Amino acid sequence: MHRHFKHFIHRHEPKGHWHGHLKSGAGAVTGMVAVGALTIVTGFPLLIAPFGATAVLIFGQPKSPLAQPANVLGGYLLAALVGSLAMALFPGLWWAAAIAVGLAIAGMLMLRVTHPPAGAVPLVALGSHLWALTLFTVVGLGGLLLIAIAVLHHLIPPKQQYPLRAE
Repeated sequence: MHRHFKHFIHRHEPKGHWHGHLKSGAGAVTGMVAVGALTIVTGFPLLIAPFGATAVLIFGQPKSPLAQPANVLGGYLLAALVGSLAMALFPGLWWAAAIAVGLAIAGMLMLRVTHPPAGAVPLVALGSHLWALTLFTVVGLGGLLLIAIAVLHHLIPPKQQYPLRAE
């Protein structure tokens, strides 16, 4: 029994350095402050939960394929499309949200723009009842701002390559 259990508690993530971890946390704070400030300036509800998860990836795991700009924007925009369609076709039906999440994930995988936080966007769409244009603006503007901050953030020592270079 013990030998099976150890697979569930083993940490596969490599050890890092404390200064790199603090830098990642500071980047996330900077990104969320910028998104929050843009919320005040624009009046759009930009502080959505998926952006916190995006911050984990782009500031903490910038070399992950799931954290790359094409994945962040592509995943968010595709999920916004699926969520908006689900809300328009099946307003207020909880099971439509479940189907929309599955369709968004399948679409992201097919288009190779998988961004796990974007999987929550159909839930945001159906839970918040945002109009499609507002939802696209929120995920597009917020995603672009976080990417721009991450690009600058990763130029600060200890430097990380972000985005990854195309081969």
